[in-house]
Amino acid sequence: MNPALEALLARAERVLARLESTLPRPLEAPDWGASVAFRYRRRAHAALLDPVRHVGGIRLSDLQEIDGQRDRLVRNMAQFVAGAPANNVLLTGARGTGKSSLIKACLNEYADRGLRLIEVDKSDMVDLPDIVDLVGERAERFIIFCDDLSFEDGEPGYKALKSILDGSVSAASDNVLICATSNRRHLLPEYMKDNLSYTHTEDGEVHPGEVIEEKISLSERFGLWISFYPFSQDEYLAIVAQWLRQAGFDAAAIEAVRGEALVFALERGSRSGRVAWQFARDMAGRRLVAGAGDVIGGAA
Repeated sequence: MNPALEALLARAERVLARLESTLPRPLEAPDWGASVAFRYRRRAHAALLDPVRHVGGIRLSDLQEIDGQRDRLVRNMAQFVAGAPANNVLLTGARGTGKSSLIKACLNEYADRGLRLIEVDKSDMVDLPDIVDLVGERAERFIIFCDDLSFEDGEPGYKALKSILDGSVSAASDNVLICATSNRRHLLPEYMKDNLSYTHTEDGEVHPGEVIEEKISLSERFGLWISFYPFSQDEYLAIVAQWLRQAGFDAAAIEAVRGEALVFALERGSRSGRVAWQFARDMAGRRLVAGAGDVIGGAA
């Protein structure tokens, strides 16, 4: 073969190899036995499901002062794991009240019965159909979970999520459940000007306009809404006590730090479950360090 032609062909092969590396690649199945939870990641032109190596160990019994919300979610999740009809879930309300923790606790509760979780960022919602297709024939039951979900006007993931929930020609398989948490009840920003689209009839009835209807249309496709509310002082202190007991504090020690717990919440501007956990974590750390200091001092 002509050397010039050989060089040209070799160069063409290198160019094609580079082009192929830039082409989108289909989502491949991970090692499903590596974990009970996975994160969907898009890297350049490749998408993958990363196994979560260290899944949080929170249990349903760890969650205090949200018994009503817990019971509703557990009932729905038990139906889903059993293969019975179940609803997609939207958990909304005050920050730090246990919305995402409740989902993770359900995963730990039912993982031995085949429940798995795939966490998807809002920016990757456009790829939901690919994820659903990948897991559709699996024997496991999959929660597709999006934490702190909200959309701005015009974001592409909004339409993709609407279609998967209800409205697409291709429905999600019955082994997939969509669960999302949000501080926004309707997942979209609401403006004063939206109220101008309301119409009033002569008999006083109020009808929402197209703008309001569009904003409600996504959230109402979740069959189960669970609302969370800010904790009272007593509820906050009960959650603090729960976490401190797990850290080895007795009743007297818990009572002794009651005032510090309230000051901690005041400084943070919130009496949430998250703040309660952070306070208990701080107290447990201080106790361990102080104990180590005593040992070192005694040895000296």
